[in-house]
Amino acid sequence: MHDFPPRIDAYTRAETARPDTRSPARFLLWTLRVQADVLVALAVSGLAWFLPSALSPYLLGRTIDAGILVGDWTATVGWAGLLALVILIGAASGIVMHTFAVRGWLISLYGTQKLVTRKSAQLGHVLNRRLPTGEVLSISSSDSNTFGQTFEVVARALGALGAFAVVAALMVSTSGLLGLVVLITAPLLVAAATPVLRPLNAAQTAERTQNGELTSMAADIVAGLRILRGIGGEKTFGDDYAAQSQRVRRLGVTTGTWQAVVETLSVLLSGLLLVVLVWLGAHEMIAGRLTLGQLISFVGYAIFMVWPLQTLFEVAQKWVQGLVSARKTIALLGAELPWTDGTRELSPRPVLHDLVSDVRVEPGEFLVVVGADPDASAALADRLGRYLPTVASAIEESESDDELTGRAARLARAEKERRRAEAARSDAAAAERSWGVTADGLDYQHYTMASLRERVLVSDAGSQLFAGTFQQAVDPLGTHTREQAEQVLRTASAEDVFEGLPEGWASRIDEKGRGLSGGQRQRVVLARALLADPEVLVLVEPTSAVDAHTEEAIAGRLADHRRGRTTVVMTASPLLVHSADRVVFLADGRQVATGTHEYLLANHAAYRAVVNRGMEEGDDH
Repeated sequence: MHDFPPRIDAYTRAETARPDTRSPARFLLWTLRVQADVLVALAVSGLAWFLPSALSPYLLGRTIDAGILVGDWTATVGWAGLLALVILIGAASGIVMHTFAVRGWLISLYGTQKLVTRKSAQLGHVLNRRLPTGEVLSISSSDSNTFGQTFEVVARALGALGAFAVVAALMVSTSGLLGLVVLITAPLLVAAATPVLRPLNAAQTAERTQNGELTSMAADIVAGLRILRGIGGEKTFGDDYAAQSQRVRRLGVTTGTWQAVVETLSVLLSGLLLVVLVWLGAHEMIAGRLTLGQLISFVGYAIFMVWPLQTLFEVAQKWVQGLVSARKTIALLGAELPWTDGTRELSPRPVLHDLVSDVRVEPGEFLVVVGADPDASAALADRLGRYLPTVASAIEESESDDELTGRAARLARAEKERRRAEAARSDAAAAERSWGVTADGLDYQHYTMASLRERVLVSDAGSQLFAGTFQQAVDPLGTHTREQAEQVLRTASAEDVFEGLPEGWASRIDEKGRGLSGGQRQRVVLARALLADPEVLVLVEPTSAVDAHTEEAIAGRLADHRRGRTTVVMTASPLLVHSADRVVFLADGRQVATGTHEYLLANHAAYRAVVNRGMEEGDDH
């Protein structure tokens, strides 16, 4: 059996690849159903693990009644030997059970992470319009682990119920009164804890929500740490984080209190059942309806009954926790893609035409777009890459939500859900309309997203580096040769970045390229984009963070490196426009002039003003 890393085919098979997101309970049941084979194996091995404890009282009673009390040593040895065999079987079953428990736990954990990764990749740039970043991270880390806990305890409880049924049958066959007491009392004891589950659910929901807020805040602080230091905002954000962490701590204490109440009830009520059974058993023996061995067996049964009952209490507690996590998870996994995939494949050398700006991109040309408004140029890049327009997040959390309770908190959550749904409807409406960009005369909406992503690559200021080796930063898929990687490093003028690393290609790069300067990160990102070698490469301000000398080196190499491939650069850099086959000038988001840099410089005053401003800014590099 292969346990680690776990195989999670159950989450990728065609019939189970789509999780049931209709409700939190349905999602939890789905997580059990997709690995039903492991669930059954764990329940059966759990039953075999429980049975020695269930059968030991019976075998001990038989040893006393049939052997010790009558002086039959053969019977004594026989029953004692059978008791030892059952204990050995239980020990072996415990090893098997725990193996399946770890397996099921890991499958639930890593399977959920795989679902989250797949959905995040599908949603792409609209992900943060559906959920805050912290929520996605919390689902992938803590909630996935909760599903593993829930799976394990549910499977274990099935085995406990089987053992409970065996003991109940033994008790009924020996004493109808005591067996009836167990069968009636046990469900009532479990039901007695039901009123406590609702406040536990509310406490866990509040804690989980605020913990997601805390994770989002931490991610935002880490992402903007360099900027915060520059403006002296570290203390302000640090104080906000400390205040939020204290809110999470207080909610954690509240949740822990209710969990303690549930556990106290499980011990108290199970103990009461034990006392009642011992008291009734003693009276039954005095009345002559039980033998000494049977009384000892009943005491053992009563002690054993505490175990499955506490397991059922644990199931109730973990199921509630699982529902809380599932509620957050289905908000992500149930998010629909705003666009429908087309049916046509993008040609290898497409002619692109943006109808909004009237910019036309010919195959193989090195085109520079100079805009009076940088936002208009960035919007053009988004359209060429088929990205939905950037909008303010529809799910920003209100600062006052943290202190809300009761009805106000429910109304706040409902408002957030409304904003999420509104954002999803807005994105879907935008995606259903004509995209505004044609390829070979046909609108983008008719092409498959896979072919667009393969042929058209947009690299902008938001492009990030991930933790890993320098080789992985430049060649994430590991599909290129060292010579190819060295070539793009030279084009991006990033040789000095490589030479400054202590272990070369094997050097570790921190998340988001921390430890590198802004210019170094930008050049590594440019090298990564060049190594991907797409048919159409759209670069947004690729040299904004480098000095003039480095920018001049990049400008002299970039056009030659991309010769024969279509390249669109959004920039006002005087050094880059010199290398362009053609320059387009945008004003108010529309193309107002096009031609060579020299032509526009001589004949268009507005263009000259923008480029001269870029030259002045370049002097500050």
